[in-house]
Amino acid sequence: MPTAILATKLYVPPPRANLVLRPQLVERLNEGLSAGRKLTLISAPAGFGKTTLVSEWVAGFKRPVAWLSLDEGDNDPICFLTYLVAALQTIRANIGEGVLGGLQSPQPPPTESILIALLNEITTVPDDFVLVLDDYHVIDSKPVDYALTFLLEHLPAQMHLVIATREDPHLPLARLRARSQLTELRAIDLRFALSEAAEFLNAVMGLNLSAADVAALENRTEGWIAALQFAALALRWPLSMQGQKDATGFIQSFTGSHHFVLDYLIEEVLQKQSESIQTFLLRTSILDRLCGPLCDSVLGSPSASGQETLEYLERANLFIAPLDSERRWYRYHHLFGELLRKGLGQSLVPGEIAGLHIQASEWYEQNGFPLDAIHHAFAVEDFERVANLAELEWPARHDSIQSIKWLRWLKKLPEGIIRARPVLCVKCAWAFLNAGELEAAEAKLQDAEYWLEPTTVTGEKSDAPSIDMVVVDEEQFRSLPVVLAAARAYHAQAIGDISGTIKYAQHVLDLSPEEDSRWHRGASTLLGLAQYASGNLDAAYRAISDGLARAGPYDAVSGNFILAGIKLAQGQLNTALSTYERALKLVLERGEPMPLGTEDLYSGISELHRERGDLETAAQDLLTGRKLGEQVELPDWQHRWYVAQARLHETKGDLDGALDLLEEAERRFVRTPVPIIRPIAALKTRIRIAQGRIAEALDWVLARDLSVDDDISYLHEFEHMTLARVLIAQEKRGLVDGSIHDAQGLLERLLQAAEEGGRKGSVIEILVLQALAHEVQGNFAPALVSLERALTLAEPEGYVRTFVDEGLPMAKLLSEAAAHGVMPDYIGKLLAVFEAEKQKSEDESCLPPVSPALPEGHRDSEPLIEPLSQRELKILQLIAQGLSNREISERLFLALSTVKGHNRKIFDKLQVQSRTEAVARARELGLL
Repeated sequence: MPTAILATKLYVPPPRANLVLRPQLVERLNEGLSAGRKLTLISAPAGFGKTTLVSEWVAGFKRPVAWLSLDEGDNDPICFLTYLVAALQTIRANIGEGVLGGLQSPQPPPTESILIALLNEITTVPDDFVLVLDDYHVIDSKPVDYALTFLLEHLPAQMHLVIATREDPHLPLARLRARSQLTELRAIDLRFALSEAAEFLNAVMGLNLSAADVAALENRTEGWIAALQFAALALRWPLSMQGQKDATGFIQSFTGSHHFVLDYLIEEVLQKQSESIQTFLLRTSILDRLCGPLCDSVLGSPSASGQETLEYLERANLFIAPLDSERRWYRYHHLFGELLRKGLGQSLVPGEIAGLHIQASEWYEQNGFPLDAIHHAFAVEDFERVANLAELEWPARHDSIQSIKWLRWLKKLPEGIIRARPVLCVKCAWAFLNAGELEAAEAKLQDAEYWLEPTTVTGEKSDAPSIDMVVVDEEQFRSLPVVLAAARAYHAQAIGDISGTIKYAQHVLDLSPEEDSRWHRGASTLLGLAQYASGNLDAAYRAISDGLARAGPYDAVSGNFILAGIKLAQGQLNTALSTYERALKLVLERGEPMPLGTEDLYSGISELHRERGDLETAAQDLLTGRKLGEQVELPDWQHRWYVAQARLHETKGDLDGALDLLEEAERRFVRTPVPIIRPIAALKTRIRIAQGRIAEALDWVLARDLSVDDDISYLHEFEHMTLARVLIAQEKRGLVDGSIHDAQGLLERLLQAAEEGGRKGSVIEILVLQALAHEVQGNFAPALVSLERALTLAEPEGYVRTFVDEGLPMAKLLSEAAAHGVMPDYIGKLLAVFEAEKQKSEDESCLPPVSPALPEGHRDSEPLIEPLSQRELKILQLIAQGLSNREISERLFLALSTVKGHNRKIFDKLQVQSRTEAVARARELGLL
């Protein structure tokens, strides 16, 4: 279920009637806009007319305006970005639709990825427009500040940002000033001049003050608009109800700090209202926004309807502002609301105030605003009510993959409140599973299992907690065994407990009726994944296919991705490609928005194109996948995407870049039930072998405690093939005698297991490794036997990189095989790829230097003690182009910390202290 958007937050407030026009300020704002500056900042304390000024300014625009009134809830970066997109959609309906999908996933993509996708869409907006963020001072969130900083640094030319705030935001204001990208208005700019104060007091507020009185009041308030308005009200109300007041005497006594003045105005203004109005104002001050029925509910038995009172307050200019054009929703001026809440605390005891919050919570619950209902329950620490509301809200949150946000509520509750509710425990466990927090999920599953009969799930019962069970919904409690069993099966598969997966998935099938397709489908899929992890690929394919028969769009996409992966393991590249393409066809026929998981299809197709030697198409597939993933996908897409990107970089010879990408994949890894057949650590070890870093490869072997005598299993097959590569590399470099015999023995056992399991993809690689092991010993006859078997299996499926990526030793073997008449057409195709890459490498090595001739008198170019790696040279080139670290990270798909780490290495190797020195030194050495 998509996140509900409160439309009133996007409402552009119209200019007020009888407004004091401020043409000089508007002109300054227009100058900044015309100059193409990125940001307009209006920063001043409460009551200086910031929102009123911006409202007046944008009312005269010909360009579109998007408006977002911020509140405390926007400190959640997901909420902030959701409303940011919603605001932009008021000027262009379809912008950011994919971004919203990604934000609603259990663990949304990184903020930077979301913003990149959004910025790319903004660049397509044909007209210049303005985005206003009002009340930014409520934001106290580093992630939100970071998101806005990133937005500003990459702001498209047609977009202008306006921020109205009580305090300076944590943004790079100094840098923006230095670049003439900032227009600022401060309190000294916003304060009323004497002429403006006179117009406000006499024309707008209807007073008849002398010039001397106006000057005195303007001086006392220092032009603070809210204080002038408070003072005018204090003067006006007695005039209308009690007769003339000594204005001069009042003004002379109107002094002191803000707190004193405001306390005085509360006494002089609020207490002059009727008792019913005072009661209304004070008791409804707990509300962030007000509507008539809500106010009626909070007050219980008001003397007048809430809607009538709200309309009266608006007419009386009593610091209330409409939030929509229908005048249904309102809010108090923030300052006035704070004062009212202070007064409420002085007039009611805490228990009475708590009652108001509960009334508000109940109204919100009954009218479909669960988030607000929970907010008011939390305000009075009614954790029992929060738990009940959260438990009832779960089905919608879980079905729409929104459990991460739901989990944030639960983490605020005392542990005992959750433990007493078995349904809530299981739902909390599911939320942790969706977030990849498996240990936390396990704890919640154990809490839930106590409340069930011993034989329902685990067959055991733990020690009883000293609390009574709470059941909110009997129907959900009755379905708890199957929900718990499904969670157990998911958890078991995610931690690699295959027997546990089978056990609990079978429980699900036994406990749920046939017509309950959701749980049957999930159980079938998990059983298939267990078979997949065991290496029983045909059984896995059948089970997952059965689950897909009743699947929705997301399950269909993710299921086909897994099925294609099974076909890849079986060496059936043609069938895998057909599976991907069939799934993509279904996605495209369905239309926007793309189902979750679509980006994985492109990552999978990219791997197929890479294997078949079409590297350009593979790169384009990954770009498409990244774009889709940033919009709609669950978090685990990122690690798979980075692995695919690393494989492509490795194929292109960028080994340093491939390692960086694998490091990034490790950082983004999320545990799910999908088996990890190619562990990232093993992929990194293979690259280190290619780099000649055998000692580091051996460190991995020792850390994994791998041995040639280990039992052979599919889950560890890739690691054992990597171990064989380490042993062959040792033999090739003469590091350890006899290692080649260990490798050959291990490969024989691996080959037998892979052939018995029908894993042709593994069989081909093992045969290639056998050929290379024989080649190291100079035994060409058996090497060609293994190679011919591999070629025979690989040719119908179009394998290329499995052979070419092995480098010169494989090229020699292929040439020898061709000389013996082995598969000349196929080998000719492979050798042509070798020749093309050799030619490309030679062409690049012959390129003239790009650095200018060195002037006379330059210091001698001393050779570096440790040369720069390919990745360090690439980063150095980007530094020389003037790119920032963040821009480099975006260009190379790296984490910012990774780029900074490379910078430190570059500086150390060049013996410099700064980017400028590094560029200069590199030019001296002819590196640039």
